[in-house]
Amino acid sequence: MCTAAAAGMKTFCGRANPTTGALDWVEESEEYDYHQEIARSCYADMLHDHDRNEKYYQGIRAAVARVRARGEKVVVLDIGTGTGLLSMMAVTAGADLCYAVEVFKPMADAAQCIVEKNGFSDKIKIINKHSTEVTVGPDGDMQMRANVLVTELFDTELIGEGALPSYEHAHHNLVQVCGCEAVPHRATVYAQLVESDLLWSWAQLQPMDVDGTRLVPPPAVGRCAGAHSVCDIQLSQVPAHSFTPLGPLCTMFSVDFSKPVSSASQCHSARFAAQSSGRAQVVLSWWDIDMDPGGTIVCTMAPSWTYPQPDMAPWRDHWMQSVYFLPVERRVTEGEDLTLTVCHDDYSLWFSISPDDQTMRAPPCRPCCTCQAHLVWTRPRFGELNDSHRTESYVSALRSVLKADSVCLGVSDGSLLPVFAHMLGAKKVSHIVLEANSMTGGVQLLEIRPDQLTSSDLGGEQISVLMGEPYFSTSLLPWHSLFFWYCRTALAGLLQPGATILPCSASLHIVAVEFQDLWRIRAPCGTCEGFDVRPMDEMVQKSLDFRESREAEPHPLWEYPCRALTPPTAAMTFDFTQCVSQQPITSQGSLPFTRSGCCHGVVLWMEYQLTDDITVSMGLSGPIGEQGECEWKRHRKQGVFFFRSPWESSGDGRASVSYSLTFEPSLGDIKMEFTAESL
Repeated sequence: MCTAAAAGMKTFCGRANPTTGALDWVEESEEYDYHQEIARSCYADMLHDHDRNEKYYQGIRAAVARVRARGEKVVVLDIGTGTGLLSMMAVTAGADLCYAVEVFKPMADAAQCIVEKNGFSDKIKIINKHSTEVTVGPDGDMQMRANVLVTELFDTELIGEGALPSYEHAHHNLVQVCGCEAVPHRATVYAQLVESDLLWSWAQLQPMDVDGTRLVPPPAVGRCAGAHSVCDIQLSQVPAHSFTPLGPLCTMFSVDFSKPVSSASQCHSARFAAQSSGRAQVVLSWWDIDMDPGGTIVCTMAPSWTYPQPDMAPWRDHWMQSVYFLPVERRVTEGEDLTLTVCHDDYSLWFSISPDDQTMRAPPCRPCCTCQAHLVWTRPRFGELNDSHRTESYVSALRSVLKADSVCLGVSDGSLLPVFAHMLGAKKVSHIVLEANSMTGGVQLLEIRPDQLTSSDLGGEQISVLMGEPYFSTSLLPWHSLFFWYCRTALAGLLQPGATILPCSASLHIVAVEFQDLWRIRAPCGTCEGFDVRPMDEMVQKSLDFRESREAEPHPLWEYPCRALTPPTAAMTFDFTQCVSQQPITSQGSLPFTRSGCCHGVVLWMEYQLTDDITVSMGLSGPIGEQGECEWKRHRKQGVFFFRSPWESSGDGRASVSYSLTFEPSLGDIKMEFTAESL
C-alpha cells in the first residue's frame, strides 16, 4: 500500500510491523513503489500463457485481414499494451500503424525498448497515458481514429479493472464509429448455482460444538448478507466432489466489444429447473472471450474439471475463476423453476436466486455487510474459524490447561478462543481487541494495546493463561504472527508465576519444492510468440534485485500444486514461555534432495505447539506423499522463496539446499538465504 508524498520525491508505504502488529507508514525512495509493483506483477505469467497469446494472435490476424479486405488502411489502438506484444502481433499481421497505450510509465518505457529491439518503432507509437486522456487530431496523440481495437483489460471478474468505462470512452472518442473490429470481439459470462459446505464456510460463521455445548453465531452475523466482493481462486483445485450442482451452467450475458459499450449498471437473468434438491449457497462463474465475430477462436477461463481431459486445460494465474456467495442460503427442490440473476455496475458483479414465478419489482441490491465481521475477516479467515478439526485442537488444548480459578487473556484478531475459554469454565476471560469480534459473550473486551495494559485493567488480578491462535490481520508472511511473542513479552509483568502460554512455542518449517505451474510467475520469458521480450525480463529482474527482493512472498499453496524434493524440516524454534530474545536467532543447515525434479524454490510455514501433545500446522495438512505430493492448509498463506534459476535434482542425495536464517528481534522479521548446490 503506497502513496506518493510529492511528485518525483518520496513514497510513503504501508508496511506490516511484526513487532507491534501495526501498519507502519515508512518513507521510501520514489523507485520503491514501482519496483514492488513490477517485482510482484503478473507480467511473466501473461507472457508464459501460450493459449492466451496464441488466441490473441489468431484474432488479430483475422481482424487485420477483414479490414484489409475492405480496402482500408489498418490503424490499431492497443489499450493497456504492457510489453507491446499485441501491437507487435498486429504489425506482423499487416497493420499499417499501431497506437499502444500504457499508463504505467516503467511498463511504457519497457514497451518502447521492446518495440525498438524488435524493429517496429516506425509503426508502433507508445503513448504513456490512461486511454481516457488520449487525444485524436493533427496535434493529438493519435492522428486519426483507429479501425481495430485491441485490448487486454480484463481481470478474473472480467470487468474489475475498469474494462467497461475504458471501452465506452474508446468507442466514443478513439475508434471509428462504424466498421471497428475488436480483438477480443466478445466476452461471455457463465455461472452455475451449487451447494458446497466447503465454499459456504468461507462466507458465514457456522454453529460449532464446544465441549458438548452448541455455540451459535449472533443473529446479526447470521442475518448478514456478507461482503459483495468476489472471491477469486483457482477453481480447478476445488475438487468436484466438494460441491453439488443445483442447476446447469448458464450463459448470463455477453458484451460485444466491436460496438459502443455501456458502463451503466445492468441486470441479466437465466431461468432453469433445479437439477437436484439442496441448499442454494454459492455461484461459480467464469468467462470466455471470442477473438473473432464467428466465435471460432475462443479463449476460455473454464476450470480444468470441465475439460474431457483436465490435464489439457491451460494454466494461468492472471485470470482465474470467481466464487460468489448468495446473500442468504435457500432450499431448492429438484424440478423447481428458478431464476438466477446477475447485476453489475462498471467494476463488479453480484448474484441472487429467486423462484421463477416471483416477479422482480426492482433489481437485487448489492450485498452489504451489516455485522462488521465480513469487513474484518477475510474469506479464508471465515473458513479457518469454521474448521471443526482446528476448533477441536484448540478446545482440547484449553480444556487441558484451564482451571476453575483461571484468569485468561486472549491476544489474537477476531479470535473465538476467549469465548471457548469462557464456555469451558474459566473464572475470568479478557480479550485484547486489536480488531473487532462479533462473538464476545462472557468475555471482557479490552480496547488497549498489550504494552499499555495494567493490572487495574484486569481488576487487580494476574494472568494465569495467555492464549492466542495466533492470528493477526496485518500479518503478510507466516512468521509475522510472532507478534504474539512480542505481546507475551510486553505482558510479562502481569503474568502469574508459572503462567500457561498457549501456544507454548512455534517452529518455522521449510521444504524445497517443484511447482507444477506457479514457477511461471517468476520465470524469465526470453521470447514470446517469436518476439524478443528480454527487456521485460531484465526490468523484472532489476526490480527483484531492488533492496528487499530476496525475500519470501505469500501464496495460498492449496491453489498451486507442488512436489516436495527434500524432507521437510523445522529450521527454527521460538520459545513463547520466555520473552523475546534480545539477540538475533540464527539457524544454518541443509536439505538433501531425495527426489528427482526441477526445484523452483523453498516453501516456509509456521507450526504452533499448543501443548506438549497438540500442534497445529499453518502449512502442510498431512504427511508428504510417496512421490512428494503436498497437501496444504486452505486458510493461511505460506511463504515461497523462489530461486533465480531452477535446480535439476537427480534425487540421489548428492545435492542439497543449504539455508541460513536469521530472526532479527528488532524487526520481527526473518532474513534468509537459500542455495542449491552439489555436495
